[in-house]
Amino acid sequence: MLNPWSVFDIAGKEKEITELQKQSAAPDLWQDRANAQSVMRLLAEKNRTVQRWRGFEKRLADIAELITLSAEDEAIQADIEKELNELGSELTELEFQLAFKSEYDTRNAILAIHAGAGGTESQDWAEMLMRMYLRWAERRGFTTEVLDTSPGDEAGIKSVIIAVNGEYAVGYLKSEHGVHRLVRLSPFDSDHARHTSFALVEVLPEAAADVELDIKPEDIKVETFRSSGPGGQHMQKTSSAVRITHFASGLVVSCQSERSQHQNKDYAMKILLARLLERQIVQKAEEKARLKGKRIDAGWGNQIRSYVLHPYRMVKDHRTDYETGNTEAVLDGELDGFIDAYLRSIIGKEE
Repeated sequence: MLNPWSVFDIAGKEKEITELQKQSAAPDLWQDRANAQSVMRLLAEKNRTVQRWRGFEKRLADIAELITLSAEDEAIQADIEKELNELGSELTELEFQLAFKSEYDTRNAILAIHAGAGGTESQDWAEMLMRMYLRWAERRGFTTEVLDTSPGDEAGIKSVIIAVNGEYAVGYLKSEHGVHRLVRLSPFDSDHARHTSFALVEVLPEAAADVELDIKPEDIKVETFRSSGPGGQHMQKTSSAVRITHFASGLVVSCQSERSQHQNKDYAMKILLARLLERQIVQKAEEKARLKGKRIDAGWGNQIRSYVLHPYRMVKDHRTDYETGNTEAVLDGELDGFIDAYLRSIIGKEE
């Protein structure tokens, strides 16, 4: 039988903690702020993992002791069964840490959804996806904040950017990065013809601004403009929307969701930092793949999942072949089956 403690190398992590504690106590640690914050972040993450596993170890010892005392006591046996079921669920959850190999998996996520070609159909599909992910995050206990939304021409949205905050937000949501395809009878077509719509979902790790990216005021241009979205007279008369251009990369981001120009600027900077960090990650991955002779697909690429509402009902992930006929539940945020299947499929694989 596989020993979970050996799989997660708790003893090895404890040795790493000891070494990190020595580094954190060095008098010159904060002379290099980026390295210092990296050390402290790693130390906190490894401490959290070890404490959780040592807690399991103690609970198992307590259960073993209860078993020796239980004899024919049905009440104690019921307590043991309940505790074992709870431990089993928590251990299953922790299994996925084997799939969280990236240093960014523990972070909060920036989730971006973009409607594909197809006008109102795709814009409505993008809004359906937004609702789906907001409901999923709520079910999981993550907090969300819509940083920016570009409304559709007639219905739906052209794009939306959402901050998803919670432990391993990037690790779980990375399964959603890619093109999502919807097949349904159009609610916007008088003939109710069948339409296929596409939307791109991007998952970016939130950047630690003062650690990973050094952006000086002269590196960017900040402009204000009047919001083009709905919102009444205030949105039309006040230049509260913000656009930031990063000269070196050519990236341009904007935010117009809030009435406060200051808050829109803060959100736009958060989005810009996430985009720049994503570029760094992609460049490193491409260089690693080049050295190994591998090819990396960029851009929209192929669809990762299909949501079919007509002529039959099914949601299928094309990477894992996981599927369900309960389309309503999926669109209402029940995504854990798809996320679990994806994470299991990448355990043991090199990223």
